[in-house]
Amino acid sequence: MNPQEKFELIKRNTAEIIGEDELKELLESNKELSVYIGTAPTGAPHIGYFIWGLKLADLLNAGFRVKVLIADLHAALDNTPWEILEHRYNFYSKIIPLMIKAMGTNITKLEFVKGSDFQLSKEYVLDIFKLSSMTSVHDCHKAASEVVKMGTNPKLSGYIYPLMQALDEQYLKVDMQIGAIDQRKIFVLAREQLPKLGYKKRIELMVPFLPGLIGKKMSSSIEASKIGLMDDKKTIQKKVNLADFKEGNPDNGTMAFFKYIIFTLLRDKNEKLLIERPEKFGGNLEFQTYEELEKAVKEKSIHPLDVKNTAAQHITNLLSEIESKRDELEKLEKLAYPKNI
Repeated sequence: MNPQEKFELIKRNTAEIIGEDELKELLESNKELSVYIGTAPTGAPHIGYFIWGLKLADLLNAGFRVKVLIADLHAALDNTPWEILEHRYNFYSKIIPLMIKAMGTNITKLEFVKGSDFQLSKEYVLDIFKLSSMTSVHDCHKAASEVVKMGTNPKLSGYIYPLMQALDEQYLKVDMQIGAIDQRKIFVLAREQLPKLGYKKRIELMVPFLPGLIGKKMSSSIEASKIGLMDDKKTIQKKVNLADFKEGNPDNGTMAFFKYIIFTLLRDKNEKLLIERPEKFGGNLEFQTYEELEKAVKEKSIHPLDVKNTAAQHITNLLSEIESKRDELEKLEKLAYPKNI
């Protein structure tokens, strides 16, 4: 894979890359590059995580060393009870690798890092103090407002959150950070502030949000909007059946999953999408691209239920790695997300 092919693979299905020219230069250097994504173990993980999971797979295929930061201290700063942090970390560190493995990617260059293993070092804490003396409350609030649960009376912890996320780039020794589009203001803050400490600014890559099954955003706090990574086949089918999907309108979470996840994986395997239907309803259909499926939906030549059933089947298949470890994961999940919290 040449540098241009690597760049195109990295850029696909992204919302924005800050520092595209810098990325192209690094790819031309033929050095081994590294990237990280931080995931704070707050809400239970759901299929929206496949958006960035697939981007990690792209970067692994492009030769990057990929680090996943299980950001336990960030979770605490975002109001996760301190007493269950370790349980949340244990659950995430077991389930996220299975999600990435499900996409058929070689994960030998995939590394998981626990935030508190380096964020409590003397050097890191000193740099946080230095950053706090250089960054205004206004800028911290602006950076954190779309990511941290601020409320009407924000806690000080919410303002520390973006400073730590910026500093993580340096201490994880990476060339690039990945996040969702709501992370943009934190990324801009990082590029502005890290050079003041004598550290280089990094490339920032953002992926879009996967819309919810119901409503516009998939949320851990809205059960009907998401399919959890621990949902079984019956639950997946039920949630997909109840998902928003007006006949003739492809603007919904089910179709978005086809666009960003299913068709991307099928294209990489040079396979078509098969939608199975009884002969009395027209028989099976095949689609080479998402655009073909979208056209069929708009023209009402395929019923939403047929699309939903196919989506449920693909989601179930993607979660099969997790299903095979269900007994172990359920024990961890109960500790991580006790009903009384």
